Amino acid sequence: MNLAPNSYSGTRKRLLAAVASLALVGAVGAGALATGTAPVLADAVRVEAPQVPSFADVVEHVSPAVVSVKVKAKVQPTADDGSDDQDGFDNLPDNPQLRRFFKQFRGFGDQGGQFGMRRFDHRNHGNGEPRPVAQGSGFFISEDGYLVTNNHVVTEGSDFTVVTNDGKELDAKLIGADPRTDLAVLKVEGGNKFTYVDFADDSKIRIGDWVVAVGNPFGLGGTVTAGIVSARGRDIGAGPYDDFIQIDASVNRGNSGGPTFNLNGQVIGINTAIFSPSGGSVGIAFDIPASTAKQVVADLMKNGSVQRGWLGVEIQPVTKDIAESLGLKSEKGALVSSAQDAGPGKKAGIVAGDVITQVDGKDVESPKELARTIGGFAPGKSVDVTVWRNGKNETVKVDLGTLPSSDKQASNEDNNKQSAPAKADTLADLGLTVTKSENGKGLVVTDVDPDSDAADRGIQPGDVITSINSAEVNNTDDVSKAMADAAKSGRKAVLMQITRDDANRFVALPVGKG
Repeated sequence: MNLAPNSYSGTRKRLLAAVASLALVGAVGAGALATGTAPVLADAVRVEAPQVPSFADVVEHVSPAVVSVKVKAKVQPTADDGSDDQDGFDNLPDNPQLRRFFKQFRGFGDQGGQFGMRRFDHRNHGNGEPRPVAQGSGFFISEDGYLVTNNHVVTEGSDFTVVTNDGKELDAKLIGADPRTDLAVLKVEGGNKFTYVDFADDSKIRIGDWVVAVGNPFGLGGTVTAGIVSARGRDIGAGPYDDFIQIDASVNRGNSGGPTFNLNGQVIGINTAIFSPSGGSVGIAFDIPASTAKQVVADLMKNGSVQRGWLGVEIQPVTKDIAESLGLKSEKGALVSSAQDAGPGKKAGIVAGDVITQVDGKDVESPKELARTIGGFAPGKSVDVTVWRNGKNETVKVDLGTLPSSDKQASNEDNNKQSAPAKADTLADLGLTVTKSENGKGLVVTDVDPDSDAADRGIQPGDVITSINSAEVNNTDDVSKAMADAAKSGRKAVLMQITRDDANRFVALPVGKG
């Protein structure tokens, strides 16, 4: 390749300059090595990011207040032969391995029922002398040894032992229990002073707040799990006062009765149930709110039981159709399906068809909220109950009674003794065939068109129609008149009162089909 003289000269100069530079760098490097000076290294990678809060300080302070609760009971033998094997496996072949297998896995069936919702069954049934039947968790709420746990942990128990965080075993006695809220209070004897914790104001808890659950899962000893508040006001069908806090901290068998803390070390709730198809934690746990527990625990410590106010009415939700039929602007409130004869509500003038919208000026959102509100008052308390009746609000004063120990509904025996006369009338547009009741009060449904709105809303043969929009119904003309009156007033539905199996309920039917 031929280069022009000028080009060759320029290229040569550049090559010489590069060689000189390399020589200079080498000299500097050699000098550094010769003098022992270390080379300069780049800094390690560091990322400045928000740090997850540590729960160590909270756990350190609250752990001494959390205990394991061991429950024993005297279980009578179930066989007459006096043998040692009293566990229901007497008829198994005399094979030790087979018997050991069945004993190991007994009770591992579905204890939670539909959808895997369960309160833990900690029982380990046995016989003879007092032996373990349950193990759960609990926590001290006073320096002198009062502690809280779940009712389902201590039920059936006769002897109770508390194991503290440092391993000490202390005898305790049952002070009181409340099955309706699944709470119980124990008292450790001996005069010791215990580390205890306070209840938080759970109204300030927000969805997304960090929480720490402490308990004794699977009998392993004190165990801590963390998570967040997932939801408020959960109704899982566990009882009449369901208002659970849902958390995603791991809660397992043995955690029942254990506390869930906020980052201030206060108890926001008490672990009582989980949603689990398999029996283990899937991150859906339910806590009894501190506000509920605080009130119930105070009553148990004072009286050994909980005395609740009683209104004496049967109630049902206000659906969109029912609200429309009554001229209500929203679906809030609790519809009275019947007022019990001996109840304070009926004595005060509350009748079937009333919608309870307020108690002492506080709005009632739903039947569950009404039950919790009334149950929160002491028996004998006088309250103002606001009802929606005949298109307007009315207020009645009720002196609450004492909630009976049984939740049996009022009996309406006369309503269940009707037999249909031979002649039946047809309400074709409603899809109903009816006949007069034997006692002349109401219309007995003898047939329901399966394609009708009445069928869609659950009306069945044998139901007794007793009123429409609070007007008594004794014949088909009464039905037609009630439907026409509703249409004239601009309502799109009517409220039909139905009696079935000694219980009342209300069904809304479209006016246009009448």
